[in-house]
Amino acid sequence: MFRTFRGGHSGGWRITSMSPVTGEPLPFVPALSVTDSDAVSLPLVPSRNSWRLVGVASYLRYTERAETEQLTAVQAGLDRPEATSAALIPIRKSQAWWELTPEERRKIFEDKSHHIASSLRFLPAIARQLYHCRDLGEPFDFLTWFEFAPADASAFEELVAMLRQTEEWTYVEREIDMRLVREVLAG
Repeated sequence: MFRTFRGGHSGGWRITSMSPVTGEPLPFVPALSVTDSDAVSLPLVPSRNSWRLVGVASYLRYTERAETEQLTAVQAGLDRPEATSAALIPIRKSQAWWELTPEERRKIFEDKSHHIASSLRFLPAIARQLYHCRDLGEPFDFLTWFEFAPADASAFEELVAMLRQTEEWTYVEREIDMRLVREVLAG
């Protein structure tokens, strides 16, 4: 199942900020639509007013069985009614990262950076899903999607700041931090 994030002038999420952390930015747009489909939708005609990013959820990589069980036991699902805040953070890692063996990446990811162990304390308040897009020819390797209640915004900021201080993040060459709020339809 492919997840498509379309930035433009309409969608279920209003973009409140878009900040390039490192590398080239995406054009600012006011809204984001998020859709799932069995096929990748055709790309938009390149424009200053829109963009499209596509990824696929996959199995957990660099994760041992005990860690997977811990994550599964405490993580929340997406689309919770109270989770009206979100972040989309597309990331591209350097060629140096991809030249490492999976074992070397695992050592950096968890043994040195403690990505999973340090992140567990933020669950279930912050729901997350990682979408892989490197093999799809997309401009990013990963699309990281987070949802949380507005009351948990400071915990989310702490999580992101912590992850950006790890050795793993020294391999990030392009990252954009988008913050969003769910549009509520008047009824």
